[in-house]
Amino acid sequence: MANVDIFALKKKAIEIRKDILKMLTLAGSGHTGGSLSLVEILLTLYYLKLRHDPKNPNSPSRDRFLLSKGHGCPALYAVLADRGYFPRDILWTLRKLGSPLQGHPQLGLPGLEASSGSLGQGLSIAGGMCLAARLDKLNIRVYCVLGDGETNEGQIWEAAMTAAHYRLGSLCAIIDYNELQIDDFCCKVKDMTPYIHKWESFGWNVMETDGHDIEKLKGSLDKAEEVNDKPTVIIAHTVKGKGVSFIERKVEWHGVAPKQEEYERAVKELDEALQKLK
Repeated sequence: MANVDIFALKKKAIEIRKDILKMLTLAGSGHTGGSLSLVEILLTLYYLKLRHDPKNPNSPSRDRFLLSKGHGCPALYAVLADRGYFPRDILWTLRKLGSPLQGHPQLGLPGLEASSGSLGQGLSIAGGMCLAARLDKLNIRVYCVLGDGETNEGQIWEAAMTAAHYRLGSLCAIIDYNELQIDDFCCKVKDMTPYIHKWESFGWNVMETDGHDIEKLKGSLDKAEEVNDKPTVIIAHTVKGKGVSFIERKVEWHGVAPKQEEYERAVKELDEALQKLK
């Protein structure tokens, strides 16, 4: 995976966004903005960082990934399909009765480590996996993606204290810091600033990066591996609805799927962006 071309991943990010939009349009429901903001984070993990094997998804030596902000799962599903965990055609069954692709991640789908979506719980699960790996003497890393609005939850900070107390250097949290949550801008719902200092005061190694720059994301993830005595959190600055002008930074797109006309308009924008990359 180290030889994957960054330029190819930038093009893939656009194609993944098109898949996300198609999934949501066919489903008629889902979370558009927070799925689109996740794409580069997931591509960097699944193509450049995670030790994983789609042909052997339960390998004990695999790194673990948890999507704590489970409502962003269309992005995860699209990337898992792209990596070969299941056929791409299954994407179009999102949220359908009997589909393995539910509105929040549900155990049973290849590549998933835990059911998630009840906000605030993922970091606790990830910390528990790190402790279990320590007991089992497994040399693995655990990555957990959180939403910035999700960190309003008190359980996040309980988990943060626990991870620092046990010096879980194998734990890396990545915050999809798109500045919006279900009701409004995060700073208006519950102002979490000074954000960096909060995490530092809880005993974490803290970094910031551009959450849409694959090279910078990988650089931050590489640096996180150098810290062994404390957990790391990467605050990845992103744009909610990234890639589609009329969706970007719009709170009303938190839990709304595109209509057919909006889908076609969005795909046209993404196709134009793809042509500019070539």
